[in-house]
Amino acid sequence: MTATKAGRTAAALLERAWPETRSYPVADLARAWRECDRIVCFLAVGAAVRLLAPLLRDKHDDPGVVCVDEAGRFAVALTGGHGGGANRLAHEVADVLGATPVVTTATDATGTGALDALGLPVEGDVAAVTRAMLDSVVDGALGGEEVTLTADVTWPLPPLPVTASDSPRPPCVVVTDRIVDPPRPAVVVRPPSLVVGVGASRGVAAEEVLALIHDALAEAGLSPRSVARLATADVKADEAGIVAAARALGVPLVTHPAERLADVEVPHPSEVVRRAVGTPSVAEAAALADGGELLVPKRRSAMATAAVARLRPRGRLAIVGLGPGARDLMTPRAVAEVRRCGYLVGLDQYVDQIRDLLRPGTHVIESGLGAEEERARTAVRLASEGHAVALVGSGDAGVYAMAAPALDLADDTFDVVGVPGVTAMLAAGALLGAPLGHDHCAISLSDLHTPWEAIERRVRAAADADLVVAFYNPRSRGRDWQLPRALEILAERRGPGAPVGVVTDASRPGESVALTTLAGLDVSAVTMRSLVIVGATSSRVVAGRFVTPRGYAWQPSPT
Repeated sequence: MTATKAGRTAAALLERAWPETRSYPVADLARAWRECDRIVCFLAVGAAVRLLAPLLRDKHDDPGVVCVDEAGRFAVALTGGHGGGANRLAHEVADVLGATPVVTTATDATGTGALDALGLPVEGDVAAVTRAMLDSVVDGALGGEEVTLTADVTWPLPPLPVTASDSPRPPCVVVTDRIVDPPRPAVVVRPPSLVVGVGASRGVAAEEVLALIHDALAEAGLSPRSVARLATADVKADEAGIVAAARALGVPLVTHPAERLADVEVPHPSEVVRRAVGTPSVAEAAALADGGELLVPKRRSAMATAAVARLRPRGRLAIVGLGPGARDLMTPRAVAEVRRCGYLVGLDQYVDQIRDLLRPGTHVIESGLGAEEERARTAVRLASEGHAVALVGSGDAGVYAMAAPALDLADDTFDVVGVPGVTAMLAAGALLGAPLGHDHCAISLSDLHTPWEAIERRVRAAADADLVVAFYNPRSRGRDWQLPRALEILAERRGPGAPVGVVTDASRPGESVALTTLAGLDVSAVTMRSLVIVGATSSRVVAGRFVTPRGYAWQPSPT
C-alpha cells in the first residue's frame, strides 16, 4: 500500500525482490485485505492504524501488516505478529530495504518461545499462559513463576520456559492428542500424532466419511486437531468423498499400493476386501502403514470404514557447524537451528560462543575436550527419545567434527538435519589469499585416532599428486614431531621455496596470519589452534598473497 512517491519507490524494490508481490493504492486497502495474506503499508503508523481499524476481525485470520516510514528506516510489525506472519515479514522487508525491523511482541522481544508460533494447533488461554511464561523468565533464565508442561509422549518442541511435570499444575501447557480438561489457566497443544485410515465404496459422500471419522475419534476421546493425515489404498486416491473429507479436515491424503497394505498385520482382515482391492485390509492397514499403535479398530458405516492409529513421535537432530568463531561467519541457518532446539549439546568453549543466542528453556549439555563420543551418544539418545536436539561444533560439523561420530550411532527413528559451516580451511584460505584455487586436500596430523603410518601414506600421496595440503591439528605439546616430518615429505617433491601459510585463531580474538616458505617456517609458532596450508608446485606469492592459479584457458583434449 503506497501513498507517496517515496513509498512507490520502496514498493518497487520489494516487487523486484519478490515477483509475486502486488501493489495497491491506499484507496484499495479493503480489497488488499481480502486478497492478500500479508500487507506492507508505506504510511505513518498512525495513519495506517486509522485505516486498518475498521477491517480488523480476528488475529488468527487477519493478514499480517508491516508499516514502513517515509524514509524507509523502519519496518514495523503492526498487526498479526504471529498468526499473520507480520513479525517475520518485518525482518524480510528490512532485509530488502536496508531498514531496521521493529517487533514489539513480548515473546519475540525477549526471545521467549511463543505458544502460537509452534506451528501446531493450540487451544485454551494462550494469553494468560504466555504472560506466565514471560514472568517465569528472569534475566534470560527460569527463575520466576513456574509454568508446567505435561506431555503424553515427548515431541520435538522448540525451547519453552516451562518445567516438566507428571501432571498439569496451572499455569500449564499440556501436549496431547486426547480430549482433556486441564486446570486453568492452561494451553493444550495438539501434536500431529494421529493417522486415520479410510476405506469406502465407490460414490461415498464426504459427509458420511467425515461423520464416521468424527465418531471414531470421539469414541476414543481423541482430538480431530491431532489428525496428521488421512490414508487409504492407491485405488481410492480419486474417490471424491475421501478427497473432500481430507480437504475438510485440512490434512493431506496419503495413498499406499495394495501390495504394501497386504503386508501390514491387522486385527480384522477380510477376504472380501482382498478380492475387491488386492489387500485384506484398507482402513486398518492404511492407518498402520507407517508404523504406530492402533487406537481405534475398523469401524463401519453404510459405505465407508475408518480406523485410527497413533504415530510414534520422531525426534530431530540438527548437526550444526558454527563456523570458525566470528559471529558474522556463522550462517543464518545455524543461528535458526540453535534457537529452535530444545536441547543443545556441545563442547563447552563452543557453547560459550553462542550462549547469548539460546532461548529461555533451552537445556544445555556441555563437556570438555576428549568427550566427543560421549556428546555424540548423548545427542543421538535425546533425539531418539523424541526431542529437538542441536549438536554443535566449530567450522563445518562434517569436517573433523561431530557429524561422523553422531551419524555412526544414529538409526532411522529420528530426523537428521545437517547445517554446513565455514571451515577453518576456508577461513584460513580467505585470510591468506587464494591458496585453495586449484585441487587440494585436508589431512589431520593427529595420530590419536589414526596410526601415523596411515597419515604418512596420505601425506606422500598428496605430495605425489601435487595437491595443496591443509594440515589440521598440526602440532601440540605432546605431538611436536609430526608436522616437521610431514613438511619434510612435501619438500622432497616441492622444494624449499614452496609457499606455506599459517593461520592461528582464524576469525577469533588473537588471530594471526603468517606467510612463509617450507624452508622458512618456524614450526615452534604452530599450535593446535593453527591451520597450515602448503602450496603445490604451481602455487606462488603475488603481491603478498598466497595464490594457487587454476587457469581458465581450455586445455586441448588428449588424442
